[in-house]
This record gives sequence, C-alpha cells and structure tokens, in this order.
Amino acid sequence: MSAQIRRALTGVPAHAWAPVACSEGAAHSVIVLLASNLGAAETLAEETAQLLTLLNGAQPIARTLTEADAAVPAFEADCDLLGVLSLLRHGSHDAQRPLLIACTPGSLARRSPAPETAARAEMVIRKGDTLELRAFAQRLAVDFSYDHEALCEQPGEYALRGGILDVYPLNAQMPVRIDLFGDKVESIRPFDPATQRSEGEVDGLVICAPRDDSGQAAEAPFFKHLPAGALIISVDHAHEDILCVELHATKLPQLILEESDETPVGYDAQGLECQPAETLLIGSATEGSEHRPALLRAAAALAKDGRPCLLTGDTDGSVDRLNAEVKAGAISGFKPRVCAGRFGGGLLLAPGKLPGLLKTGLVLLTERELFGRRKRPLASLPRRRTAVRAAIGRALDFGELADGDALVHVTQGICLFRGIKAHEHNGRTEDFIGLEFAEKSMLHLPVRESHLLSRYIGIGRATPKLSKLGGGGWERSRKAAEKATADLAAQLLAMQASRSTKPGIAHPKDADNAWMGEFERSFPHRETPDQTRAIADVKGDMERAAPMDRLVSGDVGFGKTEVALRATFKCVLGGRQVAILAPTTVLAQQHYESFRERLARWPISVELLSGFRTAKQKANVRARAAAGTVDIVVGTHALLSDGTSFGKLGLVIIDEEHRFGVRHKERLKEMRTEVDVLAMSATPIPRTLYLALVGARDLSVIETPPRERLPIRTVVRSYDEKLVRDAVKAELARGGQVFYLHNRVETIRAVAERLAALVPKARIIVGHGQMGAGELEETMSAFVAGEYDVLVCTTIIETGLDIPNCNTLIIEGADRFGLAQLYQLRGRVGRFNRQAYAYLFLHRHAALVGTAHRRLSAIRQYNQLGAGFRIAMRDLELRGAGNILGAAQSGHVANVGFDLYCQLLRRSVAKLRGDRGAGVDRCEVNLDFIDHTQAALGVEQTHSSDGDGPLLTATLPSDWIPETRLRIEAFRKVALATDAAEVAELRANLTDRYGRLPPEAAAFLQLAEIRCLGEAKGITSISTDGTTLRCLQISPGRPAEPILVGNRFPRLTVKDPLRKLTEIRGFLSRLSAPPGP
Repeated sequence: MSAQIRRALTGVPAHAWAPVACSEGAAHSVIVLLASNLGAAETLAEETAQLLTLLNGAQPIARTLTEADAAVPAFEADCDLLGVLSLLRHGSHDAQRPLLIACTPGSLARRSPAPETAARAEMVIRKGDTLELRAFAQRLAVDFSYDHEALCEQPGEYALRGGILDVYPLNAQMPVRIDLFGDKVESIRPFDPATQRSEGEVDGLVICAPRDDSGQAAEAPFFKHLPAGALIISVDHAHEDILCVELHATKLPQLILEESDETPVGYDAQGLECQPAETLLIGSATEGSEHRPALLRAAAALAKDGRPCLLTGDTDGSVDRLNAEVKAGAISGFKPRVCAGRFGGGLLLAPGKLPGLLKTGLVLLTERELFGRRKRPLASLPRRRTAVRAAIGRALDFGELADGDALVHVTQGICLFRGIKAHEHNGRTEDFIGLEFAEKSMLHLPVRESHLLSRYIGIGRATPKLSKLGGGGWERSRKAAEKATADLAAQLLAMQASRSTKPGIAHPKDADNAWMGEFERSFPHRETPDQTRAIADVKGDMERAAPMDRLVSGDVGFGKTEVALRATFKCVLGGRQVAILAPTTVLAQQHYESFRERLARWPISVELLSGFRTAKQKANVRARAAAGTVDIVVGTHALLSDGTSFGKLGLVIIDEEHRFGVRHKERLKEMRTEVDVLAMSATPIPRTLYLALVGARDLSVIETPPRERLPIRTVVRSYDEKLVRDAVKAELARGGQVFYLHNRVETIRAVAERLAALVPKARIIVGHGQMGAGELEETMSAFVAGEYDVLVCTTIIETGLDIPNCNTLIIEGADRFGLAQLYQLRGRVGRFNRQAYAYLFLHRHAALVGTAHRRLSAIRQYNQLGAGFRIAMRDLELRGAGNILGAAQSGHVANVGFDLYCQLLRRSVAKLRGDRGAGVDRCEVNLDFIDHTQAALGVEQTHSSDGDGPLLTATLPSDWIPETRLRIEAFRKVALATDAAEVAELRANLTDRYGRLPPEAAAFLQLAEIRCLGEAKGITSISTDGTTLRCLQISPGRPAEPILVGNRFPRLTVKDPLRKLTEIRGFLSRLSAPPGP
C-alpha cells in the first residue's frame, strides 16, 4: 500500500487538530473528520470550516453523519445519511467548496444504499422543468412513501394546494415550495416550517426516497460512497475502533492525528512541533485587559517571519474591541487579521512544520487567550428545521380540541364543541363550528367568527353548567362579572398608582455610554425577535421615571438571562446597584459565575450572598452593599432579610419568581413601589400569569426559539432498566452528560449504586439539598466541569441550571410531579444546539389515571419549543383557576370562565386608566354589498340592497385553503389583528403560503383593515344601506354618536363594491380620533 495513503502526525495536541486538518485538507473536495464521539467530531468540523474560510477563502459545507441509537431515532439517522449521500452525488464539491463530514466509526461504517441503487431512489427537479403536479404528488405518496399533510412541517411530508406543492425531502434541512405556472416550475423556494414563510430561492432540488429496510436491497458501508480523492482525518484514537477494520482495507487516504509521540502501527509517521498560544502568557505579571497589549506584541514578533496571524473573538463585540486595541497599539508592520471565530484554543506554528496550506506557519490567538474565556461555545453545524408553533389567539387550537370540550362563546355563553361541518343554504356553502348549549340546543357558528370562542377554565374540575341559548342568564352573569372586574381593577391600579406617584429612577439612555453597545455586541448569539422586543421593552421601562414592574415569560434557554444582563449593565452604567434573587443556592451560584464571566471585561464588581458563603464573607458583602461599593449582588432569599440593605439600589431581578413564598413576595411587593423590578419565569404560577394577562403588570413573552435549538424528545413509559442503560450509554457516546432524577434522599445512594452496576464505565456523582453547602457546591462544580458523566440528584436541578453539555434527563416517578414542575425539569436539557432527550419513567405498577394521565399527556403534547406559556395555561386548566382571585371573584370566574373574565378585567383596567379606544371592544362591520359565503358552481350571484350591482364575496375560499383547521387559523389571525400593519403582514404570509390572493380573500383582508382603522378612531359600528354610510363613534364619558357630514350621514359615490371599500377606507383615514379623557 502506498505510503501516501496511510499517514500519521504525532505530538498533535487537541488545539492543533483543526489547523492541521485545514492545512492537510485544503486541496481535497471531501474531508471526513472521524472522532470517538459526535461532539468532538462536530467541534473539529466547525473549527476546520472556519479556518478554511479565513485562510483559503473557501465556502465549506459541514454536515453531521449520525447512527441510530437510544439518543438518535433510526428515522433521524436515515435522514442524516440521505442528506450526506445527496450532497456527495449532486454537490459538485471542490477545494473551494469542500464538503466536511463529522462522524464516528459507527456512522462511517453504517449500512447504506449501494451506490448503484441510490440514483434510482431519487427525483431531481430544476427551475423551468415541465411537471404534471398531480402525477408528481402521486409518485411522492406511492413510490416514495411521503405523507400527504395539510401543513408540510416534518421530513417525508408534502402538501398540495392548487398550483403549489410543499415538500420536505428526507435528505433536506428545510422544506421547499414548488410554484408552478401552468405546468412549468416557476420557482423553488425553501421555507421555514415554523412560520411557513419562504426564505430565498434555489435553482434545483433533490428528493430522496426512504431507505429500503426490507433486507432485500443492495447495501454497502457508507465510506464506499466517498470519492477517491476524499481525505479521512482521524483523532482521539477513533481509527482503532473495530468498525474501522474494513475501512483500512480501502485505498482512501487517511491521516491520523496522535497526541502522544507513539507511532501508530502501519502508518508512516511524522512528528509535529507546535505550541499552544497560551504559552505566550507564561511569565506575564499582568491580568485581565492589561495582558492583551503584551500578547499582541508577542504575536507581532512571531509574525515577522511572514506567517499569517489570526486574532479571533467569539462575538462581534470581541472583534470590535480587538480592532480598537490593534489600532491603539500601532505596532509597526503588524497587520493581523481580526475576525469572528470560535476555537477551543490558539496555536503557534513555525514555518515549514506542516505541508500544504500552512507551510508558512500560523499564529492563532482566540477568545480563550485574549479575553480569558474558559469554555468554547458548543459547535453548531447546520440542523434540520422542524415546526415550532406559537400560541394563536387565546391558545385555542382546533387541532387540539376534542368533541365535548367546554368553550365560551363571548355573547352566548358556555357550550360544548361538537365538531366542524359544511352547510349549504341557497346554493352557497360555508363551514360551521357546532356548539351545544343547554337543553341540547345547537348553534352553528361560521368559522370566520371563530375568534368569538375561547377555552373554558373554571373553578376546580367540575363540568361547567351550559348556558341556555337565547336566555338572559348568560348576559346577567356577564354583566355581574363585568361589574366585579371594575371593582377589582380599581384595587389593582391602586398599587400601580402608588408606584407612579413615587419618584422613580430614570436610567441613562444607551446613547449616553458607548460601553452599552459594546456589551450588547459581546453577546455570542443572535437575538431572536421576541428577545429583541423584550430587551427594548425593559430598556424603555428603565428610562422612564416610574418604577418598572415587568414579567418576562420565556421558555427555558430562550434568552431571559440575556435580557437580565442587558438590564443589569444599563443600571450599573447609571451608577446604581442591582440585586439578583434566585430561589436556590445552586442557581444563585450559577448566576454569580455567569454574570462574573460575562462582565469580566468591564470594571463591574459582582458578589454572592448565599449558603455557599461563610458568615464572615456574608457580613463583608452586606457591608459593601450598604456602602454602595459593590455593583451587583446575587443571592437567595437572604437578600430580602432585614439585615441586608443597599446604598444605591436601582434594580431587583427575580429569577424563577414562582418559587418564592408568600412572605418573601410581600417584601417584593413593597420593593415594587420603590425600585425597578424585573421578574423572570418559564412557567408563571396562576396568579402571576393572571396579573400579567390582565395588564396589572407589564409582560414580555419570548416564544421564538434560537435558530439552532431543537425540540426536546420526550419518552413516557414504565420504568425500564434496559432503556435507562441504553440512554446513558448513547449520551456518553456523544461526549455528553446525564441528569438522573430520584427525588428521595433516603434511597438516592442506592439508586446511584444500581446505576453504576448498569453502566460500569460511567462516572457517577450524587447531589441533593440536604448535603452541606460546601459539599454541594463542590459536587455541582465538578459536574459542570465535566469531571463526572451522571448526576444522580433530587429536584435541586429544577431551577434554572444551565449545563450545555447535559442533554439527557431521566426522571423516576414522573407521575408524582405537577405539570409545570415537569416542564421546568425537562427544561434543564436541550438548552443549546444539541438534540436533547427526556425520559419520564412511571413508578413500577403505577396505575396512571385521572389528572396524572392528562398531565403526562400534556407534557408530551407540548413538545415544541416555546411552550412554557401554554404549559402554564394548560396547568391552570387541569387544576382549575382555583381561588386565585379571592372569594369575592371566584363565583364570577365559574360563571363566565377564566379567559373571558380576564378579558373583562383587562377592559375595566383600560377604562380606569383612560386608555384611548378602551371603550371600543370591537368595531362591527356590516356592509350590505358584502357576502361572506361561497357561491356553488352554476349559482347566480345575489345583488346588493340598492340593486345596482352584485354582492362582493369576502371570505377565505375553501378551494384556496382546503384544510379546515388551517382556514380557521387564518380566519382567527385576521380577526384578531389589531392594526393595518398586522393585516399587511398576514396578506404577505397568506400569499407566500397559498399563492396569489383570490378576489374574495383580498376583499376579506380589506374588511379587516377597515375594522382596524375604525377601532383606532373609536368607532364601534360601520354599516351601509345602499349609498348611506353609518358610523358610530365613542367619546370618553359620552354615549356612541353617529358621524355626520353636515347634518346627514355620509354618502358613497361609487357603485363598484371594491371601489366602495376603498372609499370607506379613505373616509375613515381622514377622520380624527376622539379626544382623550
């Protein structure tokens, strides 16, 4: 065998793997990066891709090749395999556009379709092709086994709507929308499965069939598909795995990177001389920011021999700072390349030590050396996108409703859901929602009016009393509840009034200090839209003189801590102190460490006040806090004690607010009238949720997940030792860690011993709340540092622990936990870009009945990201609203339902505040030239009341949006739109998703714009009678009055229905809004 085929480099430390892979692989079109676990392989692939881009101007494509195990379902592993095979066959890779494949020995050797059969199991479509859409969809269903769905959200699904086909190829990372003009493919657009919005356009598409598991199809190991010029780079002794034996018999070039100086048997070996960049710090007496100028001078001295010099930062803020320091240093002849890049450590490589791209050597300084960051962020290779649904309207999803579920009709009362059916009348058809009231009375509600419905949540779990259709009982109950809400609203606003009358703290604006922008750019991730809005809301509150009282409700790992960090930094820049409250010592310790690390570059002091500190340390922190010489104090409930005071307190941040007791909350209530308060929780308790919903507190909801996040896979089943063993082994195989939750201190050691017997190689440690503070701190620190693989623990992990490498959670006795608590526990994993798994095991022989069954069903149902707020609503529904409003209000909640009660209370609050438009619940639009039904074929159109023209149909046609659930969703979104900008956004969404708007849909959206415009002008009713336009407008303290032009109603001057809509819109836009109170 040629010496060039099997080579080894010895003495290569881990921080040099990526530079070596870059130098050796720069001339190859395909580079396989082989490691013993996927975590190491993905990190190596990401770092190699970054260096190829920075040093060679390449545009690499990096992919992960997985294998099926307890952590990765076979379907997902097959999709990964098909995706990589598709790229190998159709990617046209070369040295400037190389394909990097991160894999393990198992995935590299896994059985795959033989190369000669792969071409027959795929279809290729290009822009401009001729395509018979129905026949193509038939082939997808029959030959390729794709599922026909209303929404295309998961791999292996397709949806067909008129001349548009949505398909999610098994081999793709996003679904695509194929738009035809006639039988020609006009466009191929990838789209986000969550929003269903298109993102750009591509020229072609490959659709692969699923793997043939019959055992009769020809198969071969994956590496048989690699081209002859592919380079396999192996690290961490992965090449010694028995699964690689067959690979070694091929002629594929292999390069082994060996950390020791031992020469692998059968390989031509060569030693590598290099040093980690941190050796430049040896002997340095300076710390913090003072060592960077010395580092830059040392790098400049090394770069004089012509080797390239890279200075990399994890964030844009780091890059900005480095550029400024290089410019300020003004070192003669030193021109390093300063850029964003995530690396585990830097490298010093002299010229001539490596062949290939880095033959001239390299100086690489990273965030680790330049800023002292201890941990490199996890690798984030491109992931397959799946749907993440946000709550619609009042969390009423008709896909979740079952026959017999209790609903509330806003004007008719409490009823039961009885399905959706189409009805025909006078040759025109429309879908109706069946609603059953008392005495078996039925009401059929048009789907376009589904916004009038909400779920019924009452007091306790009793079946609600149904309202009598057409009776006066519901109206009396509603009016009584409305009167009660007015009284309660006055009480709620009393606290707000006391806050607003007290002088608050107006913190400085961002523009007043350049450090604020620099701090925000140092955030290592991209803010999500909801996160950006929450940050803006908090900043706006802080810049006003009135004390802030805001609740940020965001799912675990969605960025609430970053919102708190921005608020903290803003407060400290204004010369004020910040108190950060956490419910447990473990969480307080973690916040302390994360705040210290993030703020290390700035002269800001952070201290901890918790059980992890001695009495002397606590006394010192309290003294400094009282003197105003410490900026930030992180602590537990000790911060609320009488012995703790602050000299210049400006902001209190409360994490996991629902975990604090009544006594502590009374102290917090006092604080709310004095300083800014920012509360954070993923699952607010009902009262907190209730106050947030009705407007007595300001609320920001973060529902959109970070782009890299994946939903947590949840398994609910009886306890199974084999599954436990497989789950732990699978997580350890990818270099991760495991939480094992056993909530009884008496038996926790025995459980740890049993687990050690199941998985002998696992390093196991025990942690629980009854351990001494020092012992528990050491335990958690060791686990976070990666010294142990499995933490056997109690519910101490529930409150906000943030360990990115821990992505498997196993819970014993899951049926004994509440829904919100289960959701919090499950949120301890999956906080970054790694697929996470939650195993909820039931007690042996447990009979799963009643509420426990519904609770576990809900946790599995709300598997998507961003479901924390909906979990809280569902928990409220399961337990009933309870007596959370006080005895005086509970009867009204039972009578009208929690959701409608909150709406009434919100309106009462708005009226008492004097909010503009508070008197307008909804503008009713009744135009006599509009028909909301669809004409059947061959039926003549009816005419408007003036007889001058046909009626204009305004609806969302069923042949345009065929799926009833999706049409209801669209109707609800349009009906709940609050302004013209929201209607315009809906118009763009609908056009992108379903194609060009039919005239009926365009008219329906115009009606929505007219309604929104009317509500903005205080108009309660808009109607027409022939050419007469009647509008009723409300002014504060006065009844609704008609709008007159001169002494008569306005007149419409055109006859065409569409032009009439335009004329009405123009008239409303010229109206002035009613004066404020």
